[in-house]
Amino acid sequence: MKCEPYPRPERAYTIKLLFSLFCQVVEGNIFSEDSLKPHFQGQDAVISCLGFPASFLSGVTGYTLSMRAAVNAMREAKVNRIITMTSWYTDPNSGTQSSYLIRFLLLPMIRSVLSNMFEMEHFLKKTQDVNWTIVRPPGLKNLPATGKEFLTHEGYFVPDSNGLPVGSAVGRGDVARFMLFLLNTDVWFNKAVAITTKNE
Repeated sequence: MKCEPYPRPERAYTIKLLFSLFCQVVEGNIFSEDSLKPHFQGQDAVISCLGFPASFLSGVTGYTLSMRAAVNAMREAKVNRIITMTSWYTDPNSGTQSSYLIRFLLLPMIRSVLSNMFEMEHFLKKTQDVNWTIVRPPGLKNLPATGKEFLTHEGYFVPDSNGLPVGSAVGRGDVARFMLFLLNTDVWFNKAVAITTKNE
């Protein structure tokens, strides 16, 4: 198994990848298809968990720019599977059932991020030659993977029986666990799936 992950970009947008077991350390520019292409060649899939800070003045463009570069590089390298992560509530109208704190404080603070995620989602939905899956977790906690059951919903959040959001955060390790699970199934091909974990 060979994986060449691309995590968060450094200031110069050239990134050094963190080493982990079974992964090869490489450097690349996430906004350059020419930089990505040689690392994508011979791979089975691409997983993207990039994150960009909110910006009130200039807006956020990193999600769309990096995804366009990745998809173009995938075409050149003949890789047709990508799994990426956005968030709950990317659609501006999807947070009406969230708590007051989330709806009136958190979502306005990160709207520039969510808006660009939403644009990236629409870009992927119009992409015909790539099998994509968009994973939408709620807030992220710095916690390792667990064995908890996943709750999923094809939408902008995971609702309970009353249509209200189930929970508000999930561990990063569990998000990674779900994304790796997607490598071995076609259930969520060309779909956006909101996830959380079931409270025990």
